[in-house]
Amino acid sequence: MDETLLRTLTPEVIGALVRRGADFASAEDAVQDALVEALRVWPDAPPRDPKGWLVTTAWRKFLDAARADTSRVRREVRVESEPAPGPGEPVDDTLQLYFLCAHPSLTPASAVALTLRAVGGLTTRQIAQAYLVPEATMAQRISRAKKTVSGVRFAEPGDFATVLRVLYLVFNEGYGGDVDLAAEAIRLTRQLAVRTHDAEVAGLLALMLLHHARRPARTGPGGSLVPLAEQDRGLWDTRLITEGVDILQTALAGDRLGEFQAQAAIAALHADAQTAEETDWVQIVEWYDELVRLTGSPVARLNRAVAVGEADGPRAGLAALAELDPALPRHTAVAAYLHERDGDPALAARLYAEAARAAASVPERDHLTRQAARLNALLRG
Repeated sequence: MDETLLRTLTPEVIGALVRRGADFASAEDAVQDALVEALRVWPDAPPRDPKGWLVTTAWRKFLDAARADTSRVRREVRVESEPAPGPGEPVDDTLQLYFLCAHPSLTPASAVALTLRAVGGLTTRQIAQAYLVPEATMAQRISRAKKTVSGVRFAEPGDFATVLRVLYLVFNEGYGGDVDLAAEAIRLTRQLAVRTHDAEVAGLLALMLLHHARRPARTGPGGSLVPLAEQDRGLWDTRLITEGVDILQTALAGDRLGEFQAQAAIAALHADAQTAEETDWVQIVEWYDELVRLTGSPVARLNRAVAVGEADGPRAGLAALAELDPALPRHTAVAAYLHERDGDPALAARLYAEAARAAASVPERDHLTRQAARLNALLRG
């Protein structure tokens, strides 16, 4: 059984049922039933057209459930009377499903969670871990979101900005999580860029490509985290970097700057440096200024403090950091780094250890712990 194929087809089949008239929640239930049937039947009798088989089986499951629910008889008559799309109809159900999950009636958090579950194929537990909430809480959120979009047709557009954020979150989950969705996020963003010719979509695509280009160098043996400054840049994918930079330059020429374009510009400056020492930190600070102006994001301000520390010295970075809330994630780690560069290894070691205890992932915790141990060893020596 090809689980990758099933993961790819699942959102397409859900989308096909919704286009035929099924409400979202019922469509997902029917597709899950069809997947169970596929697991039973396919090993002995694999279909020639897996997607067609799943659509047909899921549609029958949906109609069976509709017939069993007397309160939905009228709806059953309506959906059965609607023509199914022809086999050659060029519809990207997965992309359409993204817009359904990003419907304006949903909060951004619910839209992201629902999309990760229905389109991305993540389990409720994985999504809960990403949000740092109990699994039961996330299950309730997803259930409420499914009910909210029940009856919504694809003709009703979703929130475009939320779609972009969902795509980027899926990319990040695939990039660093236990389910690899980065390539799928890039594929869908490419399609969206072709359809919309929107500068921010292009900026998001460029950002994904530039980050994805560094993927082979991000981790060391055993999955250990390798910071950007220490990465083997010979492992970076120059083809993806070139494509990302070209897409970004075209987007910036439209003079409609958005946050994803600004982030991509920062990533492009990192990619352009042959060594960490050659990084143009002055330009990076300027782009962070633009990003802060566009978003007001505390995370952007935190990253800006690091860039200021590189461009103007660690004390300037610490001054910028002092203006931010110490409760920000990674605030303590940034303080540790800047204090080390400012010549205070004892304080830096304590801060690295403190940051390690609050780290959001095992690789990050291990990296910060190693930094603290390195400085403590120097102090003892």
